[in-house]
Amino acid sequence: MVTVPSSIYEIRDPRFRQLVILNAGLDELYSDCRWAEGPVWFADLSCLLFSDIPNQRILRYAPGGGVSVFREPSNFANGNTRDREGRLISCEHGMRRVSRTEIDGRITVLADSYQGKRLNSPNDVVVKSDGSVWFTDPTYGILSDYEGYQAEPEQPTRNVFRLDPLRGALTAVVDDFRQPNGLAFSPDERKLYVADSARSHDETAPSHIRVFDVVDGTRLVNGRVFCDLDNGIPDGFRVDAAGNVWTSAGDGVHCFAPDGTLLGKILVPQTVANLTFGGPRRNRLFITATRSLYAIYTTATGAQYP
Repeated sequence: MVTVPSSIYEIRDPRFRQLVILNAGLDELYSDCRWAEGPVWFADLSCLLFSDIPNQRILRYAPGGGVSVFREPSNFANGNTRDREGRLISCEHGMRRVSRTEIDGRITVLADSYQGKRLNSPNDVVVKSDGSVWFTDPTYGILSDYEGYQAEPEQPTRNVFRLDPLRGALTAVVDDFRQPNGLAFSPDERKLYVADSARSHDETAPSHIRVFDVVDGTRLVNGRVFCDLDNGIPDGFRVDAAGNVWTSAGDGVHCFAPDGTLLGKILVPQTVANLTFGGPRRNRLFITATRSLYAIYTTATGAQYP
């Protein structure tokens, strides 16, 4: 392990030097959140949306223009992404649903129940190139009234779901997670990575990211552990164009090679919850960490999915 002197980088593998800019600083862009989450970049609008879950807000950051409120109240929105038509897809703890914001501002409910029972509290979401919506459904939003509304879970398991874009059918593609959290496809969409963050409430639980092979674009097989974190839990994460996984952690952002090797870390002063690549060249890493939104330039670029 090498910590670059007077820097925020911890290099575990020489390959990490090619992914970061060692003299690039970590910029704190905003610091008035209670629990910042769910960053998503809108390239056509040159802005970032991100959630402040306990404050029931979705905020907008515009480079050069600061931070403003995009939506309030937000139904305790957590993870956000965009679909292939550029619409905002959000996981709402408060309503225990996945919603879509139409271009005209109307809200469409995509999923709020499974097999006749309410979802737990959808947490994070990604859209595949065929338009299918994949999301995780742990119980974090119903554990207390801080990030949602306290309630007993109706689902017997904490699932990873796939929503069919044409029929609207919801399928549980994995049901053996303790607390599924962040998820992302590999650049070729042949693999799906899913975090299990159950150690947040149980020190004996896993703190790892699993990876699955995607079959026929609809099923997951051959699940195995991709990586374990040595500090904190994996929450949200993203994959870059080369297939490296950049994940949130207790001490910052950890970067793993496609083979699961820890390449290095970007050390952040607060616990990181999520991140995304953005900016005109998709090489600026936006990081939501407890109270703050940070950003740092890298030489890596965010994956553009087929």
